[in-house]
Amino acid sequence: MIAEVYVDIPASPVDKPFDYQIPEKLSDFVRPGMRVIVPFGRTKRLGFVASLKEESSFGKLKTIERVVDNLPVLTGELLDLGRWLADTTLCPTVSAFLAMLPAVMKAEYHKILTAENTEQLQLRFPRLAQLFLSGKMIEWDVIEKKHPERLKEVNEALDENIISLNRFVGNQANARKVLAVSAAVPRERLIKAAEGLDARSIRQKEVLSFFIESDQQLQLPVSELIKKYHFSRETLGRLVKKSLLKQEFIEQFRDPYVHRPGPPTRPLPLTGEQKQALTPILNSIEKSENRVFLCHGVTGSGKTEIYLQAIQKVIALGKQAIVLVPEISLTPQMVDRFKGRFGAEVAVMHSGLSRGEKYDEWRKIREGLVKVAVGARSAIFAPFERLGLIIIDEEHETSYKQDDSPRYHARDVAIYRAHRHGCPVVLGSATPSLESYARAQKKVYTLLSLKDRFNHHPMPPVEIVDLREEMREGNHSMFSRVLFNKIRDRLKKGEQIVLFLNRRGYSTFVMCRSCGTVIKCPHCDISLTYHHAGRLLKCHYCGYEERAPETCPACGSDSMRYFGTGTQKVETELNRLLPEARVIRMDVDTTRQKGGHEKLLRQFGEQKADILLGTQMIAKGLDFPKVTLVGVLAADSMLHLPDFRASEKTFQLLTQVSGRAGRHDLPGEVVIQSYTPDHYAIVDAAHHDYARFYHEEMQIRHRLGYPPFYFLALINLTHSEPARAADAAERIVSMLKNNLSRSARIYGPVVPAIARIKDRYRYQCMVKYKREPALFPVLRKISLHFQNTGKDGLQLSIDLNPVVLM
Repeated sequence: MIAEVYVDIPASPVDKPFDYQIPEKLSDFVRPGMRVIVPFGRTKRLGFVASLKEESSFGKLKTIERVVDNLPVLTGELLDLGRWLADTTLCPTVSAFLAMLPAVMKAEYHKILTAENTEQLQLRFPRLAQLFLSGKMIEWDVIEKKHPERLKEVNEALDENIISLNRFVGNQANARKVLAVSAAVPRERLIKAAEGLDARSIRQKEVLSFFIESDQQLQLPVSELIKKYHFSRETLGRLVKKSLLKQEFIEQFRDPYVHRPGPPTRPLPLTGEQKQALTPILNSIEKSENRVFLCHGVTGSGKTEIYLQAIQKVIALGKQAIVLVPEISLTPQMVDRFKGRFGAEVAVMHSGLSRGEKYDEWRKIREGLVKVAVGARSAIFAPFERLGLIIIDEEHETSYKQDDSPRYHARDVAIYRAHRHGCPVVLGSATPSLESYARAQKKVYTLLSLKDRFNHHPMPPVEIVDLREEMREGNHSMFSRVLFNKIRDRLKKGEQIVLFLNRRGYSTFVMCRSCGTVIKCPHCDISLTYHHAGRLLKCHYCGYEERAPETCPACGSDSMRYFGTGTQKVETELNRLLPEARVIRMDVDTTRQKGGHEKLLRQFGEQKADILLGTQMIAKGLDFPKVTLVGVLAADSMLHLPDFRASEKTFQLLTQVSGRAGRHDLPGEVVIQSYTPDHYAIVDAAHHDYARFYHEEMQIRHRLGYPPFYFLALINLTHSEPARAADAAERIVSMLKNNLSRSARIYGPVVPAIARIKDRYRYQCMVKYKREPALFPVLRKISLHFQNTGKDGLQLSIDLNPVVLM
């Protein structure tokens, strides 16, 4: 048999399957979807078996060296999905395959130097020979990183065959193994042995009694027997020596949620609106209909309960479900709701887990041990074989679009997979993306509306404060008088407050008031953000940091001042003005450690803090009964970005964060502070009026030719020399103009808002189109041309239907 293998080299010239002979000993074992190690050129590479066949058009074939997996890691459906992804996102097929697997399953390539003739090595290259003292082998990295001065000698020794260079492909994915104990003899023998023990062997009798009363097949880790049942290692060891018990290593899944099992929950009674929304979803599940539902429900309308009851139906039919939530919404609350309803049937996948935990959650899905996968964007590739439902919560979130190759949108992948499995897709949001809502208006999607909160509480009243007026009246604080008074009032009542500011750090930039110098990142065209802790200036794009200067580096004056406000500065100000208030700050800086997110939210939920201050990670998914006030400190922070979606993102964020107030018995209030209080995005968010915002924004999009009226293709070029990037961009625009129809609008090349990131200069070209059959062939041609000529350091990326233009 012959295997068609995609080799792990993500480059256009090798983006095709290569034929390999399957050795006879593996002929009954190798299947499509398995990973294999194959010789490729002078190296060994990981590869994916795409299909099997009986003959090849090539003469002499190389042979597969070994198989990495005992089960295919990609199902037949996922192999087809990978090819579709490669076609629609213009990425190499192997990149699409790798995107579907946990990071730990990507190959590790090692180069090993082996001393073939130690005597000659000692004689000819004595200094190099010293590096081999610990054995005959040494890793290439040791030479390259620690002893680069020996590289010339290494090449000479290789030429003379005194040493050899071998390449090994390592597999990072390892199952966790633990030492476990089980009964080694039948129950009758255990009973007899227990009766034969003398009176002093109390501990041994206790252990034997435990195994006598347990299932004979029971295998328990030694650590659990010690911790949970208080047996000692010595006692277990004595019984193993007597051959009454046996010890062996068994696989054990790493479970990140084992230490906090939530209380089991039951389905809640539904409101009339919820029943009306759920019924067509259940009908589609029963009939295996491929339909896309857009569940447009106000914040607190009970969308999650609809999801849970729909999944219940899927499980009852013996099928499986995928639930996608934005990374920042994967709060403990959301996880607890799914675990509470479906228990061990749920696998959870998100970036807060360790690599091993992610791998084990993925294995539970692949081995059919769970029925529900809950996770962020990449969970859309969960290797289920009987999908009955896909849910995308907060479907408007831009985090569902992957920002590097393959640049897929999880919503498109969900619809493609659902079509293949014949199952419904539910897109849920209080603020759907304009593209999705427009499709629902055109009956491409089925619209399900939830206009009231599940407990029939009214939406919180919203007050807009004009910060210009506050300034005129002498209030230069970051808190308007209205908001500050309401915060004090809530603190007196023992209620909780959420304050939202979409900017981390202490100050947004540092400037000299004498000469006007703003301290910028030396590697990116952007100002450094001041972080109070450690008095550091940080770049939020490349990670560069430096100490904040005491004097101006340009003119030497001591007039350095900190402008703008970040979450750190707000926290400092709250501590100064309201020392009695207990404040929790949640942003990227405070949630870096594993479990940091969960720990802070648990503290707030247990009312160990009065104020939760944070960036957009607190804007959604949170449900705390005592929160009665939400304050938005700077509603304009996203409104004036150079992005046609700026108004939409502002409206969505304000609506979402406003929905955190008054979700239970206590009534809520929202205060929005703004320098542009009459902007329609802010006014419509304050009135919770999605329909009006949609109507106004769609008129602007139509006039300017933006989605959903047009599709976009964004081409990004970067180079360490700006002239090279500009020249390549000009050539691309010329190719587009010569090959596309007149109906396509071609823009650029232009320098984007941030002209340089990580010492690379950036240029962009954009195509707006409705129907353009020639576009994909031209883009492939451009991609191939610049990949072939890209050895001079030029980097090109093509993003179809981008969500971020900066």
